[in-house]
Amino acid sequence: MPSRRYFFLGVAASLALLTGCATQPTLEQAPPILFVHGNGDTAALWQTTLWRFESNGWPRERLHAIELPYPLARDDDSKEQAGRTSTAQAMAYLKAEVEKVRQQTGANQVVLFSNSRGGYAIRNYIQNGGGAASVSHAILGGAPNHGVWAIKGFREANEFSGTGPFLSGLNAPKNEHGDEVTGPVKWLTIRSERNDKFAQPDGVWIGAKGTATNVTFAGPELKGARNVVLPLMDHRETSFSPAAFAAAYEFIVGKRPANVGIAPESQIALSGHITGLGVDSQDPKSGNFVNNLPLPGAQLTIYETDPASGSRVGAAAYAKQVGIDGAWGPFAARAGAAYEFEISAPGYAITHIYRSPFARSSAVLNMHPDRIADADRELKSIVVLSRPRGYFDAERDKMSFDGQTPPPGVPPSGAGVASSTLKLTQAVDRAVQAEFNGERLTGRTWNAAEQHLVVLELTY
Repeated sequence: MPSRRYFFLGVAASLALLTGCATQPTLEQAPPILFVHGNGDTAALWQTTLWRFESNGWPRERLHAIELPYPLARDDDSKEQAGRTSTAQAMAYLKAEVEKVRQQTGANQVVLFSNSRGGYAIRNYIQNGGGAASVSHAILGGAPNHGVWAIKGFREANEFSGTGPFLSGLNAPKNEHGDEVTGPVKWLTIRSERNDKFAQPDGVWIGAKGTATNVTFAGPELKGARNVVLPLMDHRETSFSPAAFAAAYEFIVGKRPANVGIAPESQIALSGHITGLGVDSQDPKSGNFVNNLPLPGAQLTIYETDPASGSRVGAAAYAKQVGIDGAWGPFAARAGAAYEFEISAPGYAITHIYRSPFARSSAVLNMHPDRIADADRELKSIVVLSRPRGYFDAERDKMSFDGQTPPPGVPPSGAGVASSTLKLTQAVDRAVQAEFNGERLTGRTWNAAEQHLVVLELTY
């Protein structure tokens, strides 16, 4: 039976103290890794994780991040819902991608590494989709394996219900030891010690403060798996942080990585896809829903910017109107340069995304324009600070947004929000700065009345 020891890992550079296994593959063999994002997310969230594997010698062509076209779960797993996927659909998509990677690489088996809901697809595929023979290692970061709630009679048709049929089936004992995982696959879970918004005994982060969820901090753990615990990490950091990378790397390879940093490249090529936002045709007033479908005809223009002021430096460095596949690039970025990505498309605000300099090449720089809510159309400027690979925690993180500490909308405790919105009522063309644990971003205000929206997107 696999070890169920708990490893408490800090955030220091070493971070990985797991004991290697002689049967695990060596780095030279570099098995293909398929990265599976979570609910409502995209392949782009794996960018820094891909960089860390590459920086430790993993061939780029053996790292694959998939993107589910409709990444949101249904409210009721058994009922059709516009723009959302069932557990069966998510599993079928993963199965097809595994076969594609096996054919491309010639490998008999792949490693699967997920965040959040992506862990459900992995478990379902291995247990019910014939994946046990095609997967050597399954790594689940922050997967709510025993539910976000486990309340009898409450929304049990939802896949996130710990007492519902989906998770009850996955968690049923597999052997006389009561293991919840399917062999012969090797399993690793990575969880937060107590800072995961979806593994909380109180329903504060799911809109039910004061209500017991019947889920503990240890909800992501699985009996029969190796279960790693990361102090202070939030829900997304259980997959995308340096600590999570170190734990995953050593679990696959059997030895700690040489470093958890990102080795810079001198020549940087960026590419990705432009996607859109859907609207529920049955209820148009319900607002946007996330999808990862291409947005044909969208215009992407890239400008180098001055790191201090956010102002554009010279003419556009790249411009493309994307085709039916939504693909753009490659764009040869200048090492050390900060960039503004301007995206325009009919029915959307002109969205200005400011990013830090890119350390390495990336083919998963997937972006989408956004829309301005009706209630905000009278504002002079709207600036969003976004942290896609983690959440904001006012007690843990050093951060500011346009001089405000904590940023607007960030609660005084707990890692429960991943974005902050600055709503300006005065029309002033000026710089807007943000800082998060040493990463600094500078953008500029744009006129919301003229359908412009600003996003400062953190990379780390």
